[in-house]
Amino acid sequence: MLKLIIGNRAYSSWSMRGWLAVKHTGLEFEELVVPLFDAHWDSQREGGEFAPSSGKVPVLWHDDCVVWDSLAIIEYCADLTSRDLFWPAEGPARGMARSMAAEMHSSFSNLRRDLPMNVRKLAGPRPLSDEVKAEINRILTLWAQARARFGGTGDYLFGDWCAADIMFAPVVTRFVTYAVPVPPFAASYMEAVLSHPAVSEWIDKAQDEPWVIDQYETDTASAA
Repeated sequence: MLKLIIGNRAYSSWSMRGWLAVKHTGLEFEELVVPLFDAHWDSQREGGEFAPSSGKVPVLWHDDCVVWDSLAIIEYCADLTSRDLFWPAEGPARGMARSMAAEMHSSFSNLRRDLPMNVRKLAGPRPLSDEVKAEINRILTLWAQARARFGGTGDYLFGDWCAADIMFAPVVTRFVTYAVPVPPFAASYMEAVLSHPAVSEWIDKAQDEPWVIDQYETDTASAA
């Protein structure tokens, strides 16, 4: 039995990626939402099911196997089901998809810091630093290259929904939250991502969460 431990849907981009990956397998799984930074957060993550990840989410348990980190969860899910379900079949496309997923995993720290994820807010535009603008331009360039080379007639970066789209899905929500201007091709791609059933489900469930992290609410509110 698969069990996925995640943080708040409203704010946790890494949890979103892990959840989308497990959802994409089509397998049944149990999910446990642990509110980030609430009064019980420190005690909950000190041991037990959190121990392997040192208290970070998401964490995927599969019987006695444990996997943490969103990209590792994606790879585990690909091994568990079909690698072609998560990665493009052709070598050049698969190589680029893996590179894009890895870059998303390790980069864009300024974007993460200045435009925190909050799928419950429409904060509107805010002043962007040169560093954030450069990272946004890099993301748009990657999207354009993937769509031009491998998108074909499909709606997603490499035609069909894959691991690269899962990794960039929280970025799409950030662009929406902060009304980041994007070219038409990117707007169409973003619309496709937001219309994906799993992404829609994640965002819908986030609206009903009772938990609030003031830091992220204040940040978005100040940008309105």
